[in-house]
Amino acid sequence: MAQVTVTIDGKAYRMACDEGQEEHLTDLGDRFDRYVSHLKSSFGEIGDQRLTVMAGIMVMDELSELQKRIKGMESEVTTLRKTRDEALSKADKNDAALTGALSGLAERMEGLAMKLAMGKSA
Repeated sequence: MAQVTVTIDGKAYRMACDEGQEEHLTDLGDRFDRYVSHLKSSFGEIGDQRLTVMAGIMVMDELSELQKRIKGMESEVTTLRKTRDEALSKADKNDAALTGALSGLAERMEGLAMKLAMGKSA
């Protein structure tokens, strides 16, 4: 296991993480520190524990909003896939009908060509 030191509100916290995750954990610590710093600048010295809880709630609020957006997008993707599948099915039916019509037209043209050829030789 790797170890990383993250700094939150000027205090260093040593944390363990999987190998290769050091930079990610450091980035997360930096982001959380920005939440705490924002709250501290807004509310002043109200206690480390309170600042940490408030920052955690802010993060959870953002997570909740993002989860709602993801659910909405998943629903939209499902609707778009259904619409696409219906359009493809309709296009396949139209292709089949067009192919049938063209085949019938080709047969009629061949029949007319044969009649014309027979009429010229008679």
